Parts: sequence; structure tokens; C-alpha cells
Amino acid sequence: MTSPIEKTIAVNQDLQAEKKRRAAEQRAAFAARGTLVVNIVSSPGAGKTSLLEATAKHWGTSRRLAVLVGDIATERDADRLRPFTPVVQLTTGGACHLELSLIQQGLGQLPADDYQFLFIENIGNLVCPASHDLAEHVRVALLSTTEGDDKPGKYPKMFRTSQALVISKLDLLPHVPFSVEAASDDARQIQPELAIFSLCSLTGAGIAQWCDYLDAMREQLLAGQSSMQEIPPH
Repeated sequence: MTSPIEKTIAVNQDLQAEKKRRAAEQRAAFAARGTLVVNIVSSPGAGKTSLLEATAKHWGTSRRLAVLVGDIATERDADRLRPFTPVVQLTTGGACHLELSLIQQGLGQLPADDYQFLFIENIGNLVCPASHDLAEHVRVALLSTTEGDDKPGKYPKMFRTSQALVISKLDLLPHVPFSVEAASDDARQIQPELAIFSLCSLTGAGIAQWCDYLDAMREQLLAGQSSMQEIPPH
């Protein structure tokens, strides 16, 4: 039997170009409305929902915010946030990351408003979400003290493509072998410009500084200095 003939065709085209263009257009549309989009990424259980709860409680009615929550299944995280802010659950049914098309579908389900902040709670995963631009202006990597302080070096792309690192669950530091300094140093070896915050969502420690950072990033956006134009290269 004759073996099938294989032929390689050079495309000479960026296959991600269309996705990048759509993300850039959506990011510009958010900026034109004065909405800072914050994509929060982490491992499962690092505290993304708790951080958003604490953020909403800290601001109260002084800021207009909304949340798009990504999960493989259930609306449990969205249900936790609904008492504090408009929220839409994005359920992937198995996919390990969110795509821009799903974000855009979720936008259509939010109540019409000129939100100052739109948070995307990504699916718990430190690998796949690093490669997907969701039209955010700021990507925040969340690392809890229960995970170990070596995670930045083990998952470098996630930290390299982020603008901020939040170290959560500070109340557990006396009980776990975690060094905030070691984790911060490891992360800045990968991304020297990272803004780093240490906090505890349950006690509120550090939440004011985190919210001040978000306000400052929105002021930069309004001044035409968006911090994120597209996902940095590998």
C-alpha cells in the first residue's frame, strides 16, 4: 500500500492576528466607556471570589462595578457575589479557560450601566489562561500562601503576562511554609515591573491598598495610558 503524501504549506500569517484584533477593539471600547477591565487568574481555591467580595465590600456604593465569573460548572461563585454587585456566570462545560467570545456574551447579560470596573474571575488554572487575551487592561495573578512560594518560577508565563501579583490568605502565614519575600522575589525575576500586594480578604488587611491600586490604574486608563495593549509574547 502506498503511503499518503504529506505536504507542508507555509502560511506566513499570524493565526492569532484576528483574535488579537478583536481583543484590541474590545479593549478600546471598554476604555472609551471609562471601564477598567481586570482579569484575575489563579489556581483553584486561591481566593479569587473572596478577593472580589472584599473589594466590593470595601467600596460599597462608591464605585460602579460588575463581575463575569468563569467556571467549568455550577454558579456557586456567582451566587456568592450577587449580594454585592451585578454578576454573570460564564460556564464553559469543560474548557479550562475563558475566551473573548464568552466574555462578550456575558457583557450582553449584564444590566446596562457605565461600570467603572469590570472584573473577570477566570477559571482556576495557572497554565491555559495565560495565553488568552480577554480584552483586559490589567491582569492580576493571585497566589495564596497555601500554594507554596515557588509557583512563579514553575508557571512563568502567567506571571510574565501579568501586571500585578496579589498574595492572599496572609492569616495562614503562621501555619504554612510560605515566604512572601521569596514569592515576590521569584515573581520579579520573571516580571520586574509587577505591582505586588499582600492581603487577607477575610480580615480586610491590605484591601485598601489593593483598591487604591485599582483606582490608580483606572485614572491611568482615563488619561489614555492603558497598561495592557495585548498579551506579551512567550
